[in-house]
Amino acid sequence: MHAGLKVTAFAAALAATFGTAYGVGRGVDPVVANEAPASPHDGHSGESPTPEKGGGRAGRASASAVGGLQVTEGGYTLDLRTPRVRSGRQADLRFAIRDGNGRAVTAYRRDHDKELHLILASRDLVTYRHLHPTRAADGTWSTPVNLPRAGGYRVFADFTPAGRGAENLTLGADLAASGPYEAQPLPAPNATARTDGYEVELAGKPIPGAAGELKLTVSRDGVPVTDLQPYLGAYGHLVALRSGDLAYLHVHPGGEPGDGVTEPGPDISFTATAPSSGIYRLFLDFKHEGRVHTAAFTVRSGGPTATEEPADGHQH
Repeated sequence: MHAGLKVTAFAAALAATFGTAYGVGRGVDPVVANEAPASPHDGHSGESPTPEKGGGRAGRASASAVGGLQVTEGGYTLDLRTPRVRSGRQADLRFAIRDGNGRAVTAYRRDHDKELHLILASRDLVTYRHLHPTRAADGTWSTPVNLPRAGGYRVFADFTPAGRGAENLTLGADLAASGPYEAQPLPAPNATARTDGYEVELAGKPIPGAAGELKLTVSRDGVPVTDLQPYLGAYGHLVALRSGDLAYLHVHPGGEPGDGVTEPGPDISFTATAPSSGIYRLFLDFKHEGRVHTAAFTVRSGGPTATEEPADGHQH
C-alpha cells in the first residue's frame, strides 16, 4: 500500500498526500452507494452511509503519494481480465499483476496482513468497494463483485512486490458495468456522515501545498465510541479519491493498537497535504462490535472548482 509510518510531504502536481488509515474488507466490501450490495462479508455492514453526521479517532499519520492513474508503473502492469460486468449481478472479477517480462507476479510483501488490497469506485464516486481478493498459485487474483449501478468504474490494485528494495505501487484500470444508466451527481460537501447507526464527524480539510490535520470522531446514539477494534493492524483506515481523475490517495495512521499511546477512539487524526485544489471523496473504515463500517465525506481543497455544483444547483 502507499504508506510509510512517518509523516512526509509530497509536492507532485498530481499527488495529494493523506496521512490516514487504511480500512479494508476481507473478501468483499465496505460499501458507499445508494444501493446496498449483495451478501457483505467479514463483518461489513453492506449498508450505504448517508451524509449526515461524522466522526473519527486519533493518531499520527503516514503519507502516501498519489497513485492509480496508470495501468503500468515501475515495471509492473495491472492485467484486468474482467473488463466488463453486468450491474446488479454477481460476477467473478479476475486480474493479475505482471512484471516487465509479462509473467504473473506470485510473491508479494504483506502489508496490514494482506498481500494486495483492491479498491473499486464508480466514476461519480457514489459507489465504493474495498476488497481482498484471493490469489491462485499461478498469480491470478479473483474476488466476487456485485456492482449496483451501470456505468464506469475504476479498479485500484495496491501492493508491494516481494524482493529487496521493492516499492509500493497502486495501479489502476477501467471497469465497465452494463445496464440501464442514470447519471448521479457528486455528493455535496459534508462534515458529518451517518452509517449503520454511527455518527462520524470530520474536522479540517486537506490544504493545497501545506500539511493540515483531519480529525474524525466516532459516536453512536450521541455517545463517543471508545472501544474501536483493531482492523488489519489499525483502528481506522482512510482512502481518498480525487473527483475528475480519480487520483488514489491511501495511507495508514502512525499509531497502532497496543503501542501504549494510541487510544481506541473516539478520535482519529490524520495529516493531509493537497498540492492542488480539488474536490475529494474520503472513505473512512472502522471496526466496532465485530463489524466494519464505512463513512463517506466530500471535501473541497482550496478554492471552487469546475466539479463542484454552484448554489443554484446547476452544473457549470
